[in-house]
Amino acid sequence: MATSINEKAERDKKINDTLVDFVQNNRKILFTVLLGIIVIFGGLIAAIAIRDTLQTKAIGKVEGLRERYEALRSEINEPSKEEEVRALEDELKTFASGIFSYAGARAYSLLGNIYGDKKSWAEAQEAWTNAARKAPKTYLAPVALYNAAVAAEEQGSIETAIALYTECTGFSEFPAAHRAQFAIGRLEESLNNYDAAIEAYQGVINSWQSEGDWVNLAQSRLIALNILRSEEQD
Repeated sequence: MATSINEKAERDKKINDTLVDFVQNNRKILFTVLLGIIVIFGGLIAAIAIRDTLQTKAIGKVEGLRERYEALRSEINEPSKEEEVRALEDELKTFASGIFSYAGARAYSLLGNIYGDKKSWAEAQEAWTNAARKAPKTYLAPVALYNAAVAAEEQGSIETAIALYTECTGFSEFPAAHRAQFAIGRLEESLNNYDAAIEAYQGVINSWQSEGDWVNLAQSRLIALNILRSEEQD
């Protein structure tokens, strides 16, 4: 047993000696690597801090723009406010196009609101779509897509509206997802795509059973469509 302990101690000593020799012989390289790791780590911390600071400033900026919009909202179509509204639109466009974040999405949403208030539906659809693309993983995305779908529908772009409503339903936490699903059925029905309409209405019933009023509406439309199809077959 004593011999085994001595052998183990000798092996440990050799390993330690080898490690010490390696560090001594490569100390410059090891120091350079360590310094590089420290620099990179410090750079990451600095970058995160700068990003957070810029994001805070951006949110503060867009909040100021929102306050200006709210102050103008009731008079947004008044000729006397046209210049002021245009100036706000230009600022929102410039700000939103240069910010790839939540703040940029909010700026585009405000721009969509302005165009919606003015019933400039093509511009509203573009702005709201841009808002969704800026921050696709935030709560703003499905809201913006829904508004874009409404704007497309106002223009008579039914297929585009269906596609945008369909995107909305992909957000499980979007509180108006059932309304988007019902809208898909309504629009498919307007195109006489009865099979697609039935599928959409059935989706409301299957996926949003807690939304009683909308489930009832969907069931009513299913009954009406089934009667219509039966009459057409006769």
